[in-house]
Amino acid sequence: MQTDIDPRSLIGRKAFDRDGHKIGTVDEVYLDDATGVPEWAAVRTGLFGRDAFVPLEPSELVDNGLRVPYERALIKDAPDFGVGRHLSPEQEVQLYRHYGLDLPGTGSPDTSFGKLADGDD
Repeated sequence: MQTDIDPRSLIGRKAFDRDGHKIGTVDEVYLDDATGVPEWAAVRTGLFGRDAFVPLEPSELVDNGLRVPYERALIKDAPDFGVGRHLSPEQEVQLYRHYGLDLPGTGSPDTSFGKLADGDD
């Protein structure tokens, strides 16, 4: 994702899967506690009011929305950890595995992610 984008500006943007189908709206953005880099977004899918966590890298901003380069079914099947809390190291590992991503080189098992912002300002 572009690094010059304020992660707070993602809140409320529509999110789309790799094929351009709408998956929901960005509810919250989570930062890596160690680096301060935005790592995850919680997208309200509308399916039973649940949020699906999506990785911000390799997602990109396209036409004022967030394009997540995964199929809608994979995104909607992401582990559900609830929102508004830190992601634990174990939850982080589950998300990386779910999306088939390598753990970041600087990410150790004790890396955690804190919520940056939500749409309830």
